Amino acid sequence: MDIRPNHTIYINNMNDKVNKDELKRSLYALFSQFGQIVDIVAMKTAKMRGQAFVVFRELAASTNALRQLQGFPFYNKPMRIQYAKTDSEVIAKMRGTYGDKDKKKDKKKKGPEVLTSLAKKPAPVSPQTPYLSGTCSLWEPLFSVPDNPPNYILFLSNLPEETNEMMLSMLFNQFPGFKEVRLVPGKHDIAFVEFEGEALAGVAKDALQGFRITATCAMKITYAKK
Repeated sequence: MDIRPNHTIYINNMNDKVNKDELKRSLYALFSQFGQIVDIVAMKTAKMRGQAFVVFRELAASTNALRQLQGFPFYNKPMRIQYAKTDSEVIAKMRGTYGDKDKKKDKKKKGPEVLTSLAKKPAPVSPQTPYLSGTCSLWEPLFSVPDNPPNYILFLSNLPEETNEMMLSMLFNQFPGFKEVRLVPGKHDIAFVEFEGEALAGVAKDALQGFRITATCAMKITYAKK
């Protein structure tokens, strides 16, 4: 029986050797391009290894993510994605339907607190999720970024501290001509991305300019100096 569309998607067949915190950060980096993420749940228990839930605020975002990333090679394993069978608690609370099945459980105590906190935060996440840390600036691409002449290598800056090669590769390998990501030892906030040609690099640059790897870090992209 088909599962109805849901704000929450269920992902399995993931590499269970990946550290839980790194897994959450990488999932956030990959899935946040489709819309605002409300929560990510990943546990390292024997029953839940290699599995996770990603909760989007908008149904269209979860649907688009499911279609676009089905079979995506995530840590060298193709992800299997489907809609979750039920709404997550956080979505149910936002709708006011949480507790319909069990009205005695946390009905008065937790509901208003969660709704209040969700209203205050533009990108609410669960307290245990670590992917919002970092010391980057809240730069926004409101104006054109001073740039160098076109180049097949892009220069990335304003990256969060937890950025790794896998995160950036997942973002950029969706664009034709992607070759590799090069991190700079001792410099967590910058990186280089190489493409097969200048035009291909330009497409990725325009598409990902200002992309938020975390909720507080907007990536700045220019052509690398020749």
